[in-house]
Amino acid sequence: MTRAATPATAQCRTLLADGTALTVTATRRPRAGRADVKCAVPGAPQLGERMAEVVRLARLTEARLDAREQVVLSLDGTPAPAERNWELAAVLADRLVRGTWNARETPLALGWSDAWQLGRIDGHAPPATLPADAVLGGARPADAGPFDYLPHLGALTGHADPGAAVSVVRTWFPLHSGGINDSLAWVEVSVFPRPPDDPADEEDTIAVPGTDAALQQAVRAALAGARHFDGRGMGRWRTVVRFGAARFQGDSYQLALVLADRLARGRDFVPRGRLIATGTSSAWHAGQVEGVAGLAAKTQLILAQALPGDRVLLPAAWQDELPAGFAQALRGRGATLACIDRIGLI
Repeated sequence: MTRAATPATAQCRTLLADGTALTVTATRRPRAGRADVKCAVPGAPQLGERMAEVVRLARLTEARLDAREQVVLSLDGTPAPAERNWELAAVLADRLVRGTWNARETPLALGWSDAWQLGRIDGHAPPATLPADAVLGGARPADAGPFDYLPHLGALTGHADPGAAVSVVRTWFPLHSGGINDSLAWVEVSVFPRPPDDPADEEDTIAVPGTDAALQQAVRAALAGARHFDGRGMGRWRTVVRFGAARFQGDSYQLALVLADRLARGRDFVPRGRLIATGTSSAWHAGQVEGVAGLAAKTQLILAQALPGDRVLLPAAWQDELPAGFAQALRGRGATLACIDRIGLI
């Protein structure tokens, strides 16, 4: 469909579990330096933020993404926090208004996903009565009846599962706060091939949903710098970064983040078990790895939670200060250790 034929406004209907009908309306307008997606839900700003996150994650799987215009989405009601049938309707309304998917009539869609960045649709919450034209998220059951089921977003246009083109890697880093919440936290990087003529800046193609602006900017700067060090890493990917911990402070996650990105892009070898790393850098563009605070507590935490096959990477600046017998103790647990001063040497 040409841009001239693309509607300025599009709608998609949905049903809550109690049968309440809601409509998602998407409007396209010049971006003019504003956010690519803006969402409004009456009396529920957090739900609006979640809607924007869903739409941005689902966009990752599109073969081509033009974000030069802003899409404003609104919901004409306020679903309960546990209601998620609206998620698929929001994704479809966003695609309709941008012309990346077409429908003859206003569709009725129910569905949700825990991995929109993979294009996967996990299921839906069926109300007591369903119109025959409903599109339902999830795998098609044996007794599907007349309904259309949508297991993944590629099925909208008869294409393969877009998740097959997304590379997802998770690494771990020690999260130390001096309390019972100390743990090995994970960071997950998903990358999707980006067309070579995509005009977007590198940092604009990196999404970090569910985090504050400061962390988003730090993640984007670290990945853009580390990809610059690759020489071949710039302008090739659309990226989503997710953290297992909702809130944390410090930058000791950055080495784990950069390594997850390198593994997802095929730049490093995948270890037999988990990759556990901590470290930061003031010059990722030069590939440098620098130390972070909390050596004693973090090495103790890593040793306590290491499993057979794990690969532990620490800053070279820590090497002479590691606790006595730390490397031997890791080997005794079936894990391996390396202290590095730059990336690309693993």
